[in-house]
Amino acid sequence: MRTRCALYARYSSDNQREASIEDQLRICTARAEREGWTVVAAFSDAANSGATTLRPGYQDLLDAMRSGKIDIVLTESLDRLSRDLEHVAAFHKQAQFSRVAIVTLSEGEISDLHVGLIGTMGALYLKDLAAKTHRGQEGRVRKGHGFGRVPYGYRLIRRLGADGEPERGLREIDPVEAATVRRMFEAYAEGRSPRAIAQALNAGGTVGPAGTPWYDVTIRGRPGREDGILRNPIYVGRMRWNRHARVRDPVSGQRVYRAHVAEDIVEVAVPEMRIISDTLWCRVQERLAAEAAPRRDRDIPVFWDRRRPRHLLSGKVVCGDCGGGFSAMGKDYLGCLPARRGHGCRNTRWVRRPKLEAQVLEALATRLMQPHLVAAFCAALVTEWNRLNAEASAGTEAAKRDLQVVDRKLANLVEAIADGVRASGVQRKLEELEARRKDLLAALAEAPAAAPVLHLNLAQVYADRGATLRHAIDAGGGTEVLEAARALIDKVIVSPGEGPDDPPGIELIGQLMAILKAGGAFPVGDDATVTHRVTAMTSSSKKRWV
Repeated sequence: MRTRCALYARYSSDNQREASIEDQLRICTARAEREGWTVVAAFSDAANSGATTLRPGYQDLLDAMRSGKIDIVLTESLDRLSRDLEHVAAFHKQAQFSRVAIVTLSEGEISDLHVGLIGTMGALYLKDLAAKTHRGQEGRVRKGHGFGRVPYGYRLIRRLGADGEPERGLREIDPVEAATVRRMFEAYAEGRSPRAIAQALNAGGTVGPAGTPWYDVTIRGRPGREDGILRNPIYVGRMRWNRHARVRDPVSGQRVYRAHVAEDIVEVAVPEMRIISDTLWCRVQERLAAEAAPRRDRDIPVFWDRRRPRHLLSGKVVCGDCGGGFSAMGKDYLGCLPARRGHGCRNTRWVRRPKLEAQVLEALATRLMQPHLVAAFCAALVTEWNRLNAEASAGTEAAKRDLQVVDRKLANLVEAIADGVRASGVQRKLEELEARRKDLLAALAEAPAAAPVLHLNLAQVYADRGATLRHAIDAGGGTEVLEAARALIDKVIVSPGEGPDDPPGIELIGQLMAILKAGGAFPVGDDATVTHRVTAMTSSSKKRWV
């Protein structure tokens, strides 16, 4: 009966030649011919690590053993099958069960002793190789030489050293790509989203890393990995290496990322690689940190809550019937979401978003802050402020009188001590008076401030600024203009009309303090204490327009 033989060959590195497979199969075929074995199959894995069994050729070889198609597995050496002791032992156990012999050119027929000794040596070789490779990479990085893929914004320098060997890891700034990097950092610092930046780059024909299109994750990166262009400190002249390790999962065989502790991370100054300033870098990192910060109630990034709104009324329109929020219904319409879902709301009418925004902008500029109402508000504010001050002043006068009494008692005690009086309890009484004096001084320091000086033409100034803001929005003034207008709006309530053909009722509720500041209500400066007190004095910090 003929002996059926299967050949197996493997090489693990892309740096090895494809011919390595052919060479292994050639010498194995010659051995099989000398032994009189019939080669029925040849399996191979090119550029696959021996630390995993998830290799197509290896799995096909196992299937051939289990199906009884072969009697012998012939390979160059045992480490061609695997360098992992666990995998070598499992393969040997499977071969014994299938009554298949394992023969290598280096060790001969494999026994249990070979599995234990050679498998252990293979595992130790992998660990030693990994340690030496890591040490060599660290040495290159500490000399300022880059390792791995060249970051966007730089290009590789190819030259020979004094010994005639290529100098590896040398890089220099690419002027064209560096200009793109600066634009990305500046745009993000100014408030643009990574997706908008990527779309603009793609629309302008700017090619991304490795010739691929731009994606938002390429620019923003991932907080857990600390990757992405905006997170790479190389752009401020700091090369960072060994941030994480790729560890192979023994079950799935997939590589997973594990972050290293700060002590293991190597950072080297390379000032010649700087592209952006430290100020711009800090602005970008602050925004990245804010968007990646977890919510208090759920451990997910707050980024989704902090996306800049695209429209004036995003998230500010509510239903006057059920109190639910209005959502986009098609391209240009807003409608009550509970009503659409059939949750009992009768406000089924949709409103056009552009028309509603125009009405709200018109109301902000002309309907709020009517001159006669502003005058009445200013008079009432000053009157109430002075009344509260009068009540507080009574307490202030009493505190001043108490302070005078405490000062006299302290002076008498000090004089008595200077005269040699050593009565029991003098020290305790002195400490009590000093503590009382400290409390009285603190109370006097919180004396009420004078009433705020309100702008004489508050209503007119607000109207002028409101009109300017509206024109800026119509002209596409950008994110900052949109946010300035949104700050004036608390919410917009849309109620169903009384009849089926009646238009919906619209109620605008504005933020009082934002409106007052927009009108220059406090020209002497933005005092946080004044702002807080004005807000507390008003029964509602909102103004309405129906």
